[in-house]
Amino acid sequence: MITAPKLAALAVVLKDDKLLLVKRRNEPDAGLWGFPGGHVDLGETAMEAAARELREETGVVGRPLRYLTNIDVIVRDAADRIQFHFLLAAVLCEHISGEPTADDDVSDAGWHDVESILSGQLRCSLHVDDVARVALGG
Repeated sequence: MITAPKLAALAVVLKDDKLLLVKRRNEPDAGLWGFPGGHVDLGETAMEAAARELREETGVVGRPLRYLTNIDVIVRDAADRIQFHFLLAAVLCEHISGEPTADDDVSDAGWHDVESILSGQLRCSLHVDDVARVALGG
């Protein structure tokens, strides 16, 4: 039973006109591409969580630069009961080192052309394109 929203952070990393995305292994959004990310631990800022989740899920080291936007994700079942409720803080991160490899709760990780994300060619979670546009300054 869901009793309160959960806070999570997304690491948005842009390098050479490509964005780092991971394919989710677990629900919600299993099998869809999205930004590396996950829960914020007690006493941890969302910026710190974004950098930690980036490293845990992809092996990439990034430096959080600034908040980009927030996203509400509320998933309901057929009876209109809430199954998931997350507030996602999208954090722009500078790529410091490493090439992405899937780890933790992702099945794949890699750099993707911005155009494939914005055009819908890549099966992404909701709002990935919106966050990409914000990261690109649009």
